[in-house]
Amino acid sequence: MANRVNSQAETNVSVHDCGMMTEICNFCQALYWRNELNSSNKYTKCCHYGKVRLLNLAETPDLLKELLTNNSLEARNYQQHIREYNAALAFASLGADVKAPPGNGPYCFRTHGQIYHRIAPLYSDERFKPGYGQLYIFDASEANSRRLENNPSCLSSVMEKLDALLRTINSYAESYLQMHQLIQSNPTVNVKMIFMEHPDLDMRRYNAPTSRTEVAAIFVGDDGEPPANRDICIYPIGEGCKNISPLNQCNDPTIYPLLFPRGEQGWSNEMEHVEERRFVKRNRVTQLQFYAYRLSVRSGFSLLHSSGKLFQQYIVDAYVKTEGSRLNYIRLNQKDLRVEFYRGLLDALTTRASNNNLRVGKLVILSSSFQGSPRSMQQNYQDAMAMVRKFGLPDLFVAFTCKPSWPEILNAMQGRERPENRPDIVVRVFKMKLSELLDDPMKRKVFGCVTSYIYVIEFQERGLPHCHILLTLDSSSKIRTTDDIDKFVIAKLPNINVNRRLFEIVTKCMVHGPCGIINPNAPCMKDGECSKQFPKTFREETEENVNGYPVYKRRCIEPVRVGKHYIDNRWIVPYNPWLSKKYNAHINVEVCASLKSVKYLYKYVYKGHDAASITLKNVDSDDEILNFLDGRYVSAPEAMCV
Repeated sequence: MANRVNSQAETNVSVHDCGMMTEICNFCQALYWRNELNSSNKYTKCCHYGKVRLLNLAETPDLLKELLTNNSLEARNYQQHIREYNAALAFASLGADVKAPPGNGPYCFRTHGQIYHRIAPLYSDERFKPGYGQLYIFDASEANSRRLENNPSCLSSVMEKLDALLRTINSYAESYLQMHQLIQSNPTVNVKMIFMEHPDLDMRRYNAPTSRTEVAAIFVGDDGEPPANRDICIYPIGEGCKNISPLNQCNDPTIYPLLFPRGEQGWSNEMEHVEERRFVKRNRVTQLQFYAYRLSVRSGFSLLHSSGKLFQQYIVDAYVKTEGSRLNYIRLNQKDLRVEFYRGLLDALTTRASNNNLRVGKLVILSSSFQGSPRSMQQNYQDAMAMVRKFGLPDLFVAFTCKPSWPEILNAMQGRERPENRPDIVVRVFKMKLSELLDDPMKRKVFGCVTSYIYVIEFQERGLPHCHILLTLDSSSKIRTTDDIDKFVIAKLPNINVNRRLFEIVTKCMVHGPCGIINPNAPCMKDGECSKQFPKTFREETEENVNGYPVYKRRCIEPVRVGKHYIDNRWIVPYNPWLSKKYNAHINVEVCASLKSVKYLYKYVYKGHDAASITLKNVDSDDEILNFLDGRYVSAPEAMCV
């Protein structure tokens, strides 16, 4: 089999092609690639095969469509600063620790810790400047001047047009203005405005309902019934901002007026499936089902998918809200998790607290059943080590990274869209490519007979997914000699005259850096040295085992110009020619040479998400859920993989 792989590397290898996104769901008209069929030959990621049916969003206003598709000065400014425009015109604020990746690469919206949604009273306190929904009671020119003070990158002409649009068609803008007018006409009346979670409550208990009942905004006097816990209540004057429940249907339209300009309602805990058949039990739509339906791609212009950086923010926000609902269920059902049986953990916490003169409070457990939790990662690592005991040491380590310039991704773009702003397309194409890549060693046996494998998907700082795979071969396919290593893995520049296509792939995807003296500001540089030990040294022959890994053959050649720099074999990341030619991507292939590398490899595969360090403080509880939320990072592509 090694000869087969090696011979194919020297001949034409057909490039893997997912085709075009032309398959259509029969129920909701969502678009798919043919390779996205599940094992039952159905498309279920959009509407769960017709089980979820939601009302489609209203038609996009002409102004927003022009700003997102044109190439004028105003349109380019809007596309570049769409998040600032949205925040300036929003009725409520989104509080998040946005951690943009370092460097000058493509934009990636990434948050650290929790996300909060807050709304202010109708009138601002003397200590603070008016903002968010408070600005809609001002004259348009004054409101825009205040917005531009905080957003100098935005254009006045664009802000004025957007403000005029929202004042005309947005239900929330009208509600704020109506409340202001009601208070001005009746100064002695104490009234508050409520965006209700249950719009079909008895309206006779309230006064002055708004004309746009789809928002369910009503004004309540002193003798009115108090709002429910999840209702959004706007007081004339209050102390600071109030949190909005992520379960409230007004959350999305108040935070994202440029995605839902008419105030279209978001997900509600009371939302049900739309059934055409009578006498059928009506089931509630979950948050995950709601956002899966909304984020599915359909033909025609989509305001949501065309909104670039704001679309990234919306995806992350939707993920965090959905994840928060799952975690809240775990928090409220600790008895079902049998926390009292975590005796070893309780003893460890008691000892640790005693050593630090602290006291142990309430214990909240985040169990291993929650995917991505520290316990889940630890459990996966232990399972991986059990596989080593059963099947032996891994033989090959493969790292597969998504390439945003794949034709399947570019062909799915519309208008002025860019791959970094369509994480939904990026992760879908990567998943199809990964499924094909896993079939190569498992079904097509390109490395021989595989007895076991594990893999995990991670996300780079700028959101691109990449996968780490460990393969264990059977005894007849084991890599035992340097000749076997050279058949599977090489670390050299191909001859451009013999194999031009492979040469172009390697120089574009498999060159490290350059770094060191050539480029001292490279991301891999730590204390003046490359953390990956590049450039490597020239070597005439491959050595089997040096510190757990082979040292690959890198013969001295004439340097070749790649971009701004000249490189040679010392800068080439080890790869398999057959895989590189088939997928046209960064696919690092390494041979595992000794027991020393096994533990590191499996720990690396299951090291978990990026997180900040957590310190022990004098608190009344040890809350693993809160620690998990405070520590994790979430980017838009990762959020799309739910």
